[in-house]
Amino acid sequence: MARRIRFNAFQMNAASHQSPGLWTHPRDEAQRYTDPDHWIGLAKLLERGIFDGVFLADVLGVYDVFAGNHDAAVRHGVQVPVNDPLALVPLMAQATEHLGFGVTCALTCEHPYPFARRLSTLDHLTRGRVGWNIVTGYLDSAARNMGLAKQLGHDERYDLADEYMEVVYKLWEKSWADDAVVRDKASGTFADPAKVHPIAHHGTHYDVPGIHLCEPSPQRTPVLYQAGTSKRGTAFAARHAECVFISGPTETVLRRYVDAVRTSLVEAGRPAHGTLIYAQALVVVAATEQEARAKHEELLGHIDVEASLVLLSGWTGVDFSRYAHDAPIEHVDTEAGRTALASFTRADPSRRWTVGEAARFIGLGGRGPVIVGSPTQVADELERWVADTGIDGFNLAYALAPDTMRDVVDLVVPELQRRGCYPTSYAAGTLRDKLFERGPRLGPTHAATQVRI
Repeated sequence: MARRIRFNAFQMNAASHQSPGLWTHPRDEAQRYTDPDHWIGLAKLLERGIFDGVFLADVLGVYDVFAGNHDAAVRHGVQVPVNDPLALVPLMAQATEHLGFGVTCALTCEHPYPFARRLSTLDHLTRGRVGWNIVTGYLDSAARNMGLAKQLGHDERYDLADEYMEVVYKLWEKSWADDAVVRDKASGTFADPAKVHPIAHHGTHYDVPGIHLCEPSPQRTPVLYQAGTSKRGTAFAARHAECVFISGPTETVLRRYVDAVRTSLVEAGRPAHGTLIYAQALVVVAATEQEARAKHEELLGHIDVEASLVLLSGWTGVDFSRYAHDAPIEHVDTEAGRTALASFTRADPSRRWTVGEAARFIGLGGRGPVIVGSPTQVADELERWVADTGIDGFNLAYALAPDTMRDVVDLVVPELQRRGCYPTSYAAGTLRDKLFERGPRLGPTHAATQVRI
């Protein structure tokens, strides 16, 4: 039996995401990111393609590592301007019935008490289709705008994140009993106060004495996504994540990340394959191989190398404006995102990247592979990547909005369905039901259900 392949759509509430120069292409419509019809149309398209969900990236700072200022980021539209991803969820949910929503929110930038309410509200309004991509942040510019001199150190951010998760778990899972809300009009009792509990959290970083402001939502805790593949990030994912998002330029890189995640899950007492792993990729497909190759060449002509280096500098904390394009990329420990730099240095010893090569590579689709061909060829490659790396599916970036996703839905999805490795309909229930088919709530062994108040 063919192994199932899953798709998420990797998007951002901005005019430019993983392919920073492609907004200049005459057919690209990502600059319509402020138009609600743009997002409603995308949601309907993805649901037609039976995508698991739309994965919404976010940053709360500007990419100002390159040349020490924000000029290049602003000039090239490198993930700025950028709007709030959470505001898109009710809009897209209203237009769909099944599509899930994975929203990126940096826990270092918001207190857990109001954040827990916001996610519970979205879970209610979507009837349980919300997930949270847990990030600790990597941009000093975001930290400065939150009143800090700079962001916390890499591992310190995860220490804070562990307590943050404890707080939101207590709010979501323990504050309100399932039967606390009775809505008894005859007695005038809306909820039984004996079944609503203060969480009484007093920790190193947070004091939250009171109750959660929301009654239990369909999932209680949203589906939990995580994207860190550093040693500390992998340990965090092994404890918390239900879905892991990884990026890497080669099969070797992805295989190492997958193996590390699966091993860490077992060490944390969780099933090795109980967590779904999605790898970033970009698909360029057309009816024939010749048409697809021509389309790819056209897209390559819109790569903006400087904009790509702005992205790479922000991801890694290394100012690549100071290096020649033919200079080899060397590993440097920084307090930014360590995985991005490692994927071009340590993760695949067989490949040595120059600055220019890395910039041109990430200029089209970010740090994942670009898969080009006819529907049959693309399907062959997707199946091969799944078999060779052990991933469960793909977080699909776009080159052109909405053309890239429309091509996947119209050309690739039917071919995968014909092979029996892609669903033809959604499972019933919440996002967690659809992904795992074992109910809307976290299982009894997950860290969220183990907390005590």
